[in-house]
Amino acid sequence: MAIQHDIKIDDTTLRDGEQTAGVVFANNEKKRIARLLDEIGVHQIEVGIPAMGGDEKKTISDIVKMGLRSSILAWNRAVTSDIQHSLDCGVDAVAISISASDIHIEHKLRKDRQWVLESIKRYVDFAKEHNLYVSVNAEDASRADLEFLEEFALVAKEHGADRLRFCDTLGILDPFRTYQIVRYLKERVNIDIEMHTHNDFGMATANALAGAKAGASYINTTVVGLGERAGNAALEEVVMAMKHIGRLDLGIKTEKLRELSEYVAQASGRTIPVWKAIVGVNVFAHESGIHADGVLKNPLNYEAFSPEEVGLQRQLVIGKYSGKASILAKFREYGIELSEEEAEVILRHVRATAIQLKRALFDKELVYIYEDFKEGKLE
Repeated sequence: MAIQHDIKIDDTTLRDGEQTAGVVFANNEKKRIARLLDEIGVHQIEVGIPAMGGDEKKTISDIVKMGLRSSILAWNRAVTSDIQHSLDCGVDAVAISISASDIHIEHKLRKDRQWVLESIKRYVDFAKEHNLYVSVNAEDASRADLEFLEEFALVAKEHGADRLRFCDTLGILDPFRTYQIVRYLKERVNIDIEMHTHNDFGMATANALAGAKAGASYINTTVVGLGERAGNAALEEVVMAMKHIGRLDLGIKTEKLRELSEYVAQASGRTIPVWKAIVGVNVFAHESGIHADGVLKNPLNYEAFSPEEVGLQRQLVIGKYSGKASILAKFREYGIELSEEEAEVILRHVRATAIQLKRALFDKELVYIYEDFKEGKLE
């Protein structure tokens, strides 16, 4: 799946991520997240919605004044006053969002296709007159008529839009259909395309990668996949999949991904599941005897990349499925060299204890088993 063209990350943790039901970032947290995103090398940060006014507008202005290297983009409806609020904040880029599907145009906007096209012309013109980088967001693009979506993109391009954001707003696409649609648009409209994918069917990252393979040059992400409903394509997943599957290094400081994820999770009142792809602690936790033995011989046997690459550490978990190699290695960490026979006896009691407790064992519990063994209490 090698990607042959440059890809840039536009992270929307501070906008779509904060739109996660029940999540609110404090003003200082928004600024801290912006700085962390900038430090790891995110190309563009979607900071929020200036038209909300109040704290939101002030915080966006404060982020602009921080002098970050990342481009700072603000989200807007197709309304002059929204774009003016963004101008007030001093951002260098705006996203102008308008529905592209007939179901949205008829039942949400209660307008028609021609009204949508005229709105694109009017508001892109206004933004470009003020020297802004412009992304036109085709909301619900995945349910739009393909010929109309092509016309939508052409009108945006003709009026100076810098890119089209293809929004799979309900997360209903699969990677194969995503590739077909994005390829179709790239072949007919010479405009940069950004992937904005949702995870309702668990395919946000896969769809984002499929769009990139088809020619999209921007991917919209959120840290740990925050976002409306089931969330968005996760920054850490996209970056590492691009690097190791797409063979394209985006220049992101991946060793900081766990630190960034922990901060965003804390600020959003969420926890990172231990099984979370890329940054979950279980990604490098090995209990199964066969797997642990393989990792001890060579980590590449069961790890696609090193834990240090994303700011994590490898763990040998001792429990029901552990093998003798794990016992020998774990006690070696304690400075204890066991014989093969000793490890066999201890392993039997480790498995029995793990079944009784219904979990893996803590270090102290392993030491207690060892002490019982040395005192002749185990057979």
